Amino acid sequence: MHRIDQTTEQMIRSVLAYAENRLRMDPVPLDQGTLSSSELYARLDGVIRDRNRPPDEVLGIYASIIAPSVISADSPRFLGFIPAAPTKASLLFDMLVSCASIQGISWLEASGAIAAENTVLRVISDEAGLPAGAGGCFVSGGSAGNLSALAVARETAKQRAGRSGRFRVVVGTDAHSSVVNTLRLLEMDALIVPTPDHRLTADAVRAALADAGDLSDIAAVICTSGTTNAGIIDDLAGVGALANDYGWWFHVDGAYGGAGLVAPSVRHIFDGVELADSFIVDPHKWLFAPFDSCALIYRDPVLGRAAHTQYASYLDPVTVDGEWNPSDFAIQLTRRARGLPFWFSLAVHGSAAYRRAVEQTLSVARAGAELIRKAEHVSLLLEPDLSVLIFERHGWRAADYERWSTRLLDEQTAFVTPTSHHGRPCTRFAVVNPVTTEDDLALIIDTMK
Repeated sequence: MHRIDQTTEQMIRSVLAYAENRLRMDPVPLDQGTLSSSELYARLDGVIRDRNRPPDEVLGIYASIIAPSVISADSPRFLGFIPAAPTKASLLFDMLVSCASIQGISWLEASGAIAAENTVLRVISDEAGLPAGAGGCFVSGGSAGNLSALAVARETAKQRAGRSGRFRVVVGTDAHSSVVNTLRLLEMDALIVPTPDHRLTADAVRAALADAGDLSDIAAVICTSGTTNAGIIDDLAGVGALANDYGWWFHVDGAYGGAGLVAPSVRHIFDGVELADSFIVDPHKWLFAPFDSCALIYRDPVLGRAAHTQYASYLDPVTVDGEWNPSDFAIQLTRRARGLPFWFSLAVHGSAAYRRAVEQTLSVARAGAELIRKAEHVSLLLEPDLSVLIFERHGWRAADYERWSTRLLDEQTAFVTPTSHHGRPCTRFAVVNPVTTEDDLALIIDTMK
């Protein structure tokens, strides 16, 4: 066996020591340095050069310049956008996956990794009530998942219609931004259904169809199980039944909210997800896995394979009937085995712990909603379905929210971002970290007085 040189030995010790220290941080600090863009680039200029540098020197540059200039999404007070709360188990195993250079392209090259990932996909499919034959793969995130799934919807519509040309997809006004971008890339048109209460319903779709002309070009309908801005779950059962009646592909985007399937207190509002032809959920959002990871599942994987399998002479060894190749179910060929950290964490902690953790975040969100109801200076704008709270501070304009958000981060109090609701400036909490407490939310609400 090749002997590791002294420099590499020291690098291993230093990097692992840094990683161990980061893993032991409790709570995780927010960070976000004060360096401007020009200062950051100036500090990093010349780090890469012809001559080598001691690994400890480069690690020091990361620790002193790069790391402090990155907001920690796993901090319990990171409540903007959709945060992350990876378990220590998942983070440790993510290191192992990288150290072992595990890729997850084909069964030939990575059967063990793919089999483990598939067991996790089976768990998610069972939670959603999908049939025993459902399956798919892990991709980078919701955007890649939506693109891959809707590409299959388009190709399936072409086969059923016996023609090519442009197709339409029914979407609500609160669909994720990646959906609109996906339809543009796939040269499909959006049949936008107004959703003034933020929830796409079967009745709203029927009303839109009355003015939609010839319906033969409709390929799919998309529901969201947990909208990004407000955490609202669409009428999955009603829209899913309507899709079945019309023969449309039914896609459910659960990138954020799909994790709520494991929480008994809210499981009933996901009724209808079992009708989905394709379903996505991001474990890196609310299922406590590290970035980046999206579970993409098809009711009938054969349709996914028909749309995505790539053919070339150099791929002949992996294009084998009966073998499960993740590259056959999404837009990518090369991929890391990004489902393995989630698999390890779920196996270590058990599904019951996951249910408790999601329920904990829901409990904190409900407590936060009650704090807002009782406070005189703020008001809830929507009653929460899940763990997102959208609310306003009386009398504030957009600039007030911007200044407040900047001050919270500058003071390392919290990371909370402005948003809008029906054109009105406001803000929101996204609670996905089980370590976030009611006291954290109370402190932040109090800063708005």
